[in-house]
Amino acid sequence: MFNKLFGKFSKDVGIDLGTATTLVYVKEKGIIINEPSVVAVNQKTGQVLAIGVEAKRMIGRTPAHITATRPLKEGVISDFEVTEQMLRYFIHKIHKDSFSLFPRPRIIIGIPSEITEVEKKAVKDAALSAGAREVYLVEEAMAAAIGARLLVQEAVGNMIVDIGGGTTDIAVISLGGIVASQTLKIAGDKLNQDIINYAHDELKIVLGERTAEDLKITIGSAYELDEILETTVRGRDLTTGLPKEITVNSDQIREALYASNESIITAIKETIEQTPPELISDLMNRGLVLVGGGSMLRGIDKLIKEKTKVPVKIIDDPLTAVARGAGIILEDLDKLRSVLVQMDYGEVPK
Repeated sequence: MFNKLFGKFSKDVGIDLGTATTLVYVKEKGIIINEPSVVAVNQKTGQVLAIGVEAKRMIGRTPAHITATRPLKEGVISDFEVTEQMLRYFIHKIHKDSFSLFPRPRIIIGIPSEITEVEKKAVKDAALSAGAREVYLVEEAMAAAIGARLLVQEAVGNMIVDIGGGTTDIAVISLGGIVASQTLKIAGDKLNQDIINYAHDELKIVLGERTAEDLKITIGSAYELDEILETTVRGRDLTTGLPKEITVNSDQIREALYASNESIITAIKETIEQTPPELISDLMNRGLVLVGGGSMLRGIDKLIKEKTKVPVKIIDDPLTAVARGAGIILEDLDKLRSVLVQMDYGEVPK
């Protein structure tokens, strides 16, 4: 009874619960939250000090008793309690201007395609504990395809590649279902680590995670550029242990990212090989659609097209595709209910 009462004053939301970033879509309003999936916790007291943008600023800059961490790793929950607090924070943030003191929204959350039933249950339970009255799950690849306005319920093949922070989700979709898919634990975070490793091994300098990410965004590429980009970077000299500034170029960063990009290409090829011949024909006509933050790496579309022989398209605003897809499902839940994930241990979405 109370769920229904509080539900009348609550806003239904779609959430892209990402390893790197969480986006929240509010029904009839669009995306109103786009913040890092980072939480700063005082280890002495267990108190949450900051969430989102403010917490991300603390990464690598905190004293020993304060940790700024991501509660999700490789697309799944690694710290249940902190994830619950983060979700509760976002739920209350979107309701702060409403009349609801105890918001009980319906929530749709995107999850990687190849996670276990236990991991699915952890996501659902975290959202329920954070205050949701109903929780539905949708595979991120499906949500991204819907967010990209692909005809997922038609009898045509659609291929989506979502390169996120923790995972790369690859799927061929037809008639509202996933025909072939792969989830790869190589994505934005792994590319950052590749740059850190390259700097350590080849440039003899120690870089932090944020610096590596800035390098990837500023001069990173997957395909040879017409013009070499350069930037300066500061870190700790491996030999002396003292601060050091060096110049790094786009060719070096591309070399650092080569192995991970090749792994993504291999996974795309394997997914195409699993696809029925009739749908292959559709893929050649319609192309492969790239979404997620990783799709913004310079030349990644050219590299995929060259290696797979399939046309590649990057959608406008690729970062928000999963959240927009979850939102579109919310807006038309009766029509799109069939794309939701059925839970083996519990109820089928009603």
